[in-house]
Amino acid sequence: MLTLCLRVRTGFFTRSTPGPQRKAKEDMKAVKFKSSLEVTDSTPPWHILRVPKAKVAHFEFKRNLRRVICTLNGKETFNCALFPSKGDYFITLNKKLRDKLQLEVGKTVTIELEKDGSKYGMPMPDEFAEVLRQDPKGERLFNGLSPGNQRLMLKLIVFVKDVDKRIARALTGIELLKRSDGNFDYHAQHLAMKIVTSGKIDLDLKR
Repeated sequence: MLTLCLRVRTGFFTRSTPGPQRKAKEDMKAVKFKSSLEVTDSTPPWHILRVPKAKVAHFEFKRNLRRVICTLNGKETFNCALFPSKGDYFITLNKKLRDKLQLEVGKTVTIELEKDGSKYGMPMPDEFAEVLRQDPKGERLFNGLSPGNQRLMLKLIVFVKDVDKRIARALTGIELLKRSDGNFDYHAQHLAMKIVTSGKIDLDLKR
């Protein structure tokens, strides 16, 4: 039976503020420009929007950490990475996002970019932050993951909107990290979180 040992009053957990967190520093000033949707000739093909390097030079990225907050056509905002290509950068768009914005290859898109100054390259869910606060070992193991694996784990938790399911996923993910001595297995994490929140099995997470 899933036991949530979170010594808080009902309503303690609140939903994360909609949209990525923004950092309003002068060196992170947003840039806006237009780009056309392209498809690469790679296998599998990627749908991309090109980003001139000069447009984001003032972001002063460190090493290969090129995380940004992207808004397309003033409607959809999301965290993403800039990938290098022929001296410039590009961002990728999945089918769900393309369909939502009704984008086709060759269509011009208005792009607004801000440097992502968040610790993990995406917002930390309140539910997960509280689980980490109450579990020092789990917090140490999570902080020991690579930045990429940290983001993957966060995405598995924020994927669901229901607060109780987020808590269950957070507890499950940390428990798996502890049982595997800090080794992150995306497929195992995804399966365990999916099963636990589906209610098909009971997972004993008592502490």
